[in-house]
Amino acid sequence: MDQRLLTIQDISCIGQCSLTVALPVISACGIETAVLPSSVLSNHTAFPSWTFNDLTPDMENILAKWKELNIDFSAFYTGYVSQEQIPVIKKIMNETGRKGALKIVDPVMADNGKMYAGFAPDFPEKMAELCNGADVILPNMTEASFLLGVEYPGENYSKDYVEKMVRDLHKLGAKNVVLTGVSFEKGKLGVAVYTGDTDSIEYYFTDRLPISCHGTGDVYASSFAGSLCRGKTLIEAARIAHEYVCESIRKTIDDKEDHWYGVKFEKAIPFLVSQLS
Repeated sequence: MDQRLLTIQDISCIGQCSLTVALPVISACGIETAVLPSSVLSNHTAFPSWTFNDLTPDMENILAKWKELNIDFSAFYTGYVSQEQIPVIKKIMNETGRKGALKIVDPVMADNGKMYAGFAPDFPEKMAELCNGADVILPNMTEASFLLGVEYPGENYSKDYVEKMVRDLHKLGAKNVVLTGVSFEKGKLGVAVYTGDTDSIEYYFTDRLPISCHGTGDVYASSFAGSLCRGKTLIEAARIAHEYVCESIRKTIDDKEDHWYGVKFEKAIPFLVSQLS
């Protein structure tokens, strides 16, 4: 039976993030991609204003129909969701997942030391419940700090600090951890990949690019999920995703002033596909 991945996150109609990234990127990896929107926004929240429509009431109805039709999934990937949706998402995974279904959780809630607008102070505790039992979680440094209830370290941390952090995240119930936005050296940026079965940590770094862009976390998580479903190892998928994000940023640099709201990940899809062969 072919693989079928379900991704659960919002649709920001404009802004090159969330489902408008996940669907084309994972599909380009050769994986059938189903979607369950958690909400619909006119555009992402970095714009001056936006509309928002919560779709929580629809999720149970959709689940009921899928069960009636015997629809199931070999993998799940979650992104931006609300606190109220987490119990429903866990139910969807339990009731529609094939045996051994892969669960990838991107605990989207914070960056640069701050929680995103709209999340309650106890949201990290609820997100930790979704992380519990996941095959892989993909927090950035800020999200990892919130999940663990520790102070965000900024850029002042050591290798020992990171290695304790990923092991503590594993203790929350995540089988493996890919910690993004890690840097031990000025001008370098990368990821720490923790494998729970072997209690081992691997790193992958590249030169830090001169600009940062909206939506790169979603580009990373989507290409990571697609790569992992294609049979790549954790470190291979982490490397491919990192390089794909870098290539997407390079495609955007010359037009960054007008194209400030995201990255031109579409132009980098041939690069992603070449890495999966």
